[in-house]
Amino acid sequence: MGRIDRVNELIKREISQIIREELQDPRIQFVTITNVEVSGDLRYARVSFSVLNSGQEAQKTLNGLNRARGLIRKLLGQRVTMRYTPEIEFIHDKSAEYSAFIEEKLKEIHNESQQYSQGHKKK
Repeated sequence: MGRIDRVNELIKREISQIIREELQDPRIQFVTITNVEVSGDLRYARVSFSVLNSGQEAQKTLNGLNRARGLIRKLLGQRVTMRYTPEIEFIHDKSAEYSAFIEEKLKEIHNESQQYSQGHKKK
């Protein structure tokens, strides 16, 4: 694991803890930090998150995270010793929603397949 990878994991862990323990914003509930990508110079960090409820909840959560960005950055700087505390950009990670969508479609196909095969067995 390289230096950038270790920094990514450290920042991911710390931001997750800050959100869980320090923030009281009701818009920021059921948030999971899924990935952090720090730039090569360690000045910028793209923080991906997913939300338990999709749709409008994701936009509300993004708004809440962006509003708390300064506080999160300040607390991160206090917890992690780095030359620069990275500027944070939050990005909604839609992969969990997409996985749930695919799962639902596969169930529908399976159910239709069973109905089709049962219909042919009766004849």
